[in-house]
Amino acid sequence: MQTVWESTELEYAFLFTLRKVNSINPEGFESFFHNLPVDPYIKGNYRLRRLSRFTVSGNELIKLPHGYLFQSKTYNPLLGDVKREFSELEDGIIKLDIFKKMVLAFSDSCKLHPEAEIGVHQIRTICSAENMGNPAPEGIHQDGTDFIGIFSVARENIQGGETHLYTAKKEKPVFSKVLNSGELLLVNDHEFFHFTTPIKPQTDGLGIRDVFVLTSPSLLTE
Repeated sequence: MQTVWESTELEYAFLFTLRKVNSINPEGFESFFHNLPVDPYIKGNYRLRRLSRFTVSGNELIKLPHGYLFQSKTYNPLLGDVKREFSELEDGIIKLDIFKKMVLAFSDSCKLHPEAEIGVHQIRTICSAENMGNPAPEGIHQDGTDFIGIFSVARENIQGGETHLYTAKKEKPVFSKVLNSGELLLVNDHEFFHFTTPIKPQTDGLGIRDVFVLTSPSLLTE
């Protein structure tokens, strides 16, 4: 695992890390991003999303029953106190060995308790010449969980989409980077706020940003 920090912020180094997961070929995920439903809670139809939750048992994943995403307005001023429901991840992607490796990399890196719930958000953000895509419409925020993982699957025909971490909303970011395909950013949600800048196309046509966001606890409720 490679630990990443700003040179003047060494004291925060152990609270977020960036690693390249060499055992995962992100191209194996890409076909499953073509059939994502539109996120009905965001105006503009530029974000598509699925969501499921799991626990880890040894080296296996256990899929848990369907649940609802819920965050308070303290953490999500845009959609806080709204019970949000999303379609489950497709069975085909859950059966992939690379999917299991991704969830286990998150669980192992964060040293999660064996019974900890993990929420896996599969998200595509789209942009066009007429409309930018906003991966974080709620602005600089925390999720209200313990740990967050962002696994980058693909970036196609886009500029922007730089991920930032902050120790406070009004401070300068202590981490700023475009996450490349195959990179996994791990963040302690208690210590940092996060944000990803809007995306726009580099050339004519659509641009896309495909990621998985993993959270533990899952933020899902029955």
